[in-house]
Amino acid sequence: MPRYNRRMADRPHIFVTRTLPGGDGPGSPLARLREATDVDLWPEESPVPADVLRARIAACDGLLPMLTERIDGALLDAAPRLRAVANMAVGYDNIDVPACTARGVLVTNTPGVLTDATADIAFALLLAAARRLTEGERAVREGTWGPWNPNWLLGKPVAGTTLGIVGPGRIGAAVARRGGGFGMRVLYAGRHDVPDFPGERTDLDTLLAESDFVSMHVPLTAETTLMCNAAFFARMQPNAIFVNTTRGGVVDQGALLDALRAGTIGGAALDVTTPEPLPPTDPLLDAPNIVIAPHLGSATLETRTRMAHLAVDGLLAALGGGRPTHLVNPEALEAAQRPQSEASR
Repeated sequence: MPRYNRRMADRPHIFVTRTLPGGDGPGSPLARLREATDVDLWPEESPVPADVLRARIAACDGLLPMLTERIDGALLDAAPRLRAVANMAVGYDNIDVPACTARGVLVTNTPGVLTDATADIAFALLLAAARRLTEGERAVREGTWGPWNPNWLLGKPVAGTTLGIVGPGRIGAAVARRGGGFGMRVLYAGRHDVPDFPGERTDLDTLLAESDFVSMHVPLTAETTLMCNAAFFARMQPNAIFVNTTRGGVVDQGALLDALRAGTIGGAALDVTTPEPLPPTDPLLDAPNIVIAPHLGSATLETRTRMAHLAVDGLLAALGGGRPTHLVNPEALEAAQRPQSEASR
């Protein structure tokens, strides 16, 4: 039977892999789901173990996962009724989209709503690394804050310096606008000119050579995986600061550690790592002049609640037979109409 042709009188069965922001009151994302579907909610703060996820979605029509859940062909084969996966994130590198498309499973994401929140974190990290705030805060807590010293914890200025944006999407543009507010010269590197981008387009080599701060905003793909390697850091200025708020997988963390220890670059500020959470024994934590945040890019109540609403919108639209606004794989609409035996070839 086609995945898309279940009797519409049946209430769809949904698995949600974490408690959603916004509570469970009227009008909340979870309440909206409960009104239209039968919801199976994973109540733990930790990710769903892979074997549990496989069992829980075996009879599901829809899935609302987080970035921590890997959705691949083997999992999809264990859920023959699944029609939609609504990722509560902008990125969807945790999902095998071609495998979903081949099986007629619609995939949605939540773009747009977290742009400013993530740009705020990127710029907060930039400032913290530039002015060595984490080192200063640690000195206060550890009792090593001594008398005022004109040579202690000297950072670098931000105003009037050059900011390089690698990946001029929505978030990159928002970070560029914040840089403009500090009087920074903004460069960006991307495949194409971006109309109205608040900066000057250049090639990556020039950007790395001229930027005092390099901020990463590329999606994680086969092309961008480990693109920030030893050669990348060697092309940066020796006092430049590297900022990453996209995905940990774009960075060769061993190369970053070497660059920090050797003074190849001046500092780093990360909101994402590989793995997450980063083990307390990871040597990156002992690197000089590094700031590491625990993936806080979208972490405001307002932003996360809006993300949850967008995920619910996508799921309900897909299960209702419509075309979701933020559909990642429109080709799946055609595949969904074919018999399952043909669609999964």
